[in-house]
Amino acid sequence: MSRRHGPRGKSHFFTRHSREEQQSQSSESGHGGAYSRRPPGLKGKEIGLYYRNKNREKAQKKNTQVLKLLPQVEHRIKSILNDSKIFYNVLPDKRSSFEHSNNYDYISDSQFKRKFLEIIHGDIEHNLAKAMIMESKLQKNSEMDRTLLNEYKEKQTQHDYLNMLKFRMKLPTYHKKLEILKLIEDNQVIVISGETGCGKTTQVAQFILDDQLEAGNGSITQIICTQPRRISAISVAERVAAERAERLGKSVGYQIRLEKIPSREQGSILFCTTGILLQIMKTDPALKSFSHVILDEIHERTIESDFIITLLKQILPKRPDLKVILMSATLNSESFSKYYDKCPMIHIPGITYPVQEFYLEDILSFTGFKFPEPPPEPTGYRKHLKRYKEQQHKHETFLDFILPYVRQLRTEMKYAKHVIDQLRNPNSENLSLELIEKLVRYICNTKGPGAILIFLPGIMDISKLNRMLLESGCYPSYKYIIYPLHSRMPTVDQKLIFKEPPHGVRKIIIATSIAETSITIEDVVYVINCGKTKLTRFDVNKNLQTLEPEWVSLANAKQRRGRAGRVKSGECYHLYSKAREMTFDQYQLPEILRTRLEQIILQIKILQLGKVKKFLVNIMDPPDMKTIDLSLDLLRTLNALDKDEHLTPLGYHLAHLPLDPRTGKMILWASLFSCAEPVFAIAASLTFKDAFYCPLGKEEEANRKKLELGMGQYSDHIVLAEALRRFENAHRRGNAGQFCREYFLSFNTLKLLSEMKTQFAQYLCEMKFLDSENPSDRNANRNSNNIALIKAIVCAGLYPNIAVVRRSTKQGVICWTPEDGCVRTHPSSINNKVEKFPNRYLTYFTKQRSTAIYLHDTTCISVPILLFAGPTISTRREKGKCVINNINFSENIICEPETVEVIQELQYALNTLLEYKITHPATVSWSTFEGNLLNAIIELVSQKDEEMGFNDVIGNEDNNIDEEFTDDNFD
Repeated sequence: MSRRHGPRGKSHFFTRHSREEQQSQSSESGHGGAYSRRPPGLKGKEIGLYYRNKNREKAQKKNTQVLKLLPQVEHRIKSILNDSKIFYNVLPDKRSSFEHSNNYDYISDSQFKRKFLEIIHGDIEHNLAKAMIMESKLQKNSEMDRTLLNEYKEKQTQHDYLNMLKFRMKLPTYHKKLEILKLIEDNQVIVISGETGCGKTTQVAQFILDDQLEAGNGSITQIICTQPRRISAISVAERVAAERAERLGKSVGYQIRLEKIPSREQGSILFCTTGILLQIMKTDPALKSFSHVILDEIHERTIESDFIITLLKQILPKRPDLKVILMSATLNSESFSKYYDKCPMIHIPGITYPVQEFYLEDILSFTGFKFPEPPPEPTGYRKHLKRYKEQQHKHETFLDFILPYVRQLRTEMKYAKHVIDQLRNPNSENLSLELIEKLVRYICNTKGPGAILIFLPGIMDISKLNRMLLESGCYPSYKYIIYPLHSRMPTVDQKLIFKEPPHGVRKIIIATSIAETSITIEDVVYVINCGKTKLTRFDVNKNLQTLEPEWVSLANAKQRRGRAGRVKSGECYHLYSKAREMTFDQYQLPEILRTRLEQIILQIKILQLGKVKKFLVNIMDPPDMKTIDLSLDLLRTLNALDKDEHLTPLGYHLAHLPLDPRTGKMILWASLFSCAEPVFAIAASLTFKDAFYCPLGKEEEANRKKLELGMGQYSDHIVLAEALRRFENAHRRGNAGQFCREYFLSFNTLKLLSEMKTQFAQYLCEMKFLDSENPSDRNANRNSNNIALIKAIVCAGLYPNIAVVRRSTKQGVICWTPEDGCVRTHPSSINNKVEKFPNRYLTYFTKQRSTAIYLHDTTCISVPILLFAGPTISTRREKGKCVINNINFSENIICEPETVEVIQELQYALNTLLEYKITHPATVSWSTFEGNLLNAIIELVSQKDEEMGFNDVIGNEDNNIDEEFTDDNFD
């Protein structure tokens, strides 16, 4: 074959392109191309008719193009397909079995096949009944009970334990110990709500364990306690072990993703994330390994915690001996009690260290800060456009609550005129890192010792503020130590926040909402609450998902304030006015009501919980039925579910990956096709975020650097892979910082993405799709040079996210999607200024509405990639040719019958190979039929459109005419 299949070298995984090819996109992104112009003198309707006729001419020309494989390529692929059929022993009449049945009779028997069939044919009732007759690990053992009791009594004489006990006895929760134990004894489910600092997270599990040890029940006691975050699970476990005067791994342990120190199996407490408990329930559906389940921080209403709460309701009747304790930091315990048939509740007050609160009006008085002036109001026709109307509505809503408050402040004469003026400025509602930096400086210069904890919405805000503080020169390392804290950081870095700084050094922690609950940073005295948090929202009517900063709830604000009063009196600075606080919701909307549901549906299936809608309707706050339908449709398109809502073999593995199913499909295909590094980099960037930033005043330079990383491939996804590849090379050479500055990339984000690649490799190695946990392993990257293959894998994961390029304008590229009509490429995309594409189709991951509907990341793909990466194609016959039926676009794709047959055969062969690898897990043997089959697929997707008689260059036919697609029309 003509392609290159050698292993990736140390310095690159993409093939070198000719100088002309690499420079083509740069030259096309400028202006002045030689394009035909409309005739002069046309006006109004005449212009529309001119373009209509040109489009008709183009469509007529396009319908005469027929997609056809080169004869030698077609012959080679057919030969390989024949060999593959012989191996699989798949006869043509078995095809119906593959398409219309889930018996999978054609796959030879194996342990994995039996497990898979058990999953797709199983149900929760049968599993619970089966689990109940299985022998439990928690068996009564009198000798062990005596041993554990003696150990506990001996502990009570130890100096370290007694010292810790003195501290514990001061906690409000300790004063409720007997009442809590009595409620647990008399009821199967109880709800405990407790104020910040009451000690419920560290004490309740210990009360239960000690009570059971004293009662001689140590051998039948194992407590599992969930936390919403990794750092919480680890820090609470370490704290509880310290209070019990022992090391982790004895009566206390923890387990998080890819890291654990397990406790002993009896007479113990295991702290874990909610995700880990879900994983445990896959193999232990009745939770026979545990006597008590404690769900902490349930007020956060994550999908996972809501999911477990619903599952437990099904388990409890089968396990009357199982005790469930729900713990919430806020006073919304009534809703949980009601869900569990009005189970009893108990409330614990917090430690009453006073926390003095300051609001924006106070902070403006302290700092004298001034916000930028708002832009002038639009005039003329622009003020009637949709986006300006939305801005005007937002401004009017702001004035509705701020003007009465401002009048009240004027009457009270509490604040200076400049403070009143700033409160009326709409920009006072926006997050200002400059104000935060000025406030930090004010605290450092005027307040006593103590750490400062700053809450920000996301990692990029954290990175920017961190850089501002370091570059200001006002926070030298001998006086200040600055720690960023967010969920994507390695746990070893997260734990640094607990380290006490040297005498005379002030600690500054810049965190997301991860620091709101469950962790106590002993020396925090000052909290700066920006008032914003990043929340995922899903617009079911537009099928659009967003992740935008929003105002926190009152419950969130209370939690943040409480961080300042954990160990002594503190101060909390809210960066919003008291008037704005009055508009806050009481609690956050549950996550299940504001996000897509693909991952949770896969969990429902792997746990054998039956039909999705039937299960989800029983959740505390059931999601919209239309949201469920959209997620089911996507999973069917990805071939993760079949038409009967059963898991496919691919869906079985996607359900075991902690990823969005689309990126999960990408990394599975990457391991199969041996191009791990680039695809893992793309999947990590799409799962988390890309590492690019754009400094003010350097937008053009940043875009040029981004374009350079695109290597003429018309692909934002290739840019993501190339950026991470070059970063890792620079990191090995010791000049990663310089590289990041030159290409406007975030060092911290790239470091996280690199670590995520390794995590992916670890998962796939555990699943036996890779034979090494190293994503750079040669055997995992033999095809990492092949950009067409990488694009095909990206498209396979993102399908049906396909857009058709319509035309290029000065404002950007105009595309069309079946569900939205006209959409734009986002200004941050390297394809935004392209004037001539080699193909008309783009695949994308993120589509969001702001001033228009934007595609944020795009890759230009060929027709062979589009046809192969989508679901199994169907056709109709017209005049001896095949017309593709299932591509939902306005123009037809016409193929020679032989070409369609080859593509269909390859798709079927790949699906069969995927199922075979799942039931017989092992890496691909490239010297056998497997390698030949995959090479045939690679040859197909590597075909260029023009090689197959499909000349599809798309560009701007009139570079100077943009009136049809101006920003205003998009509004």
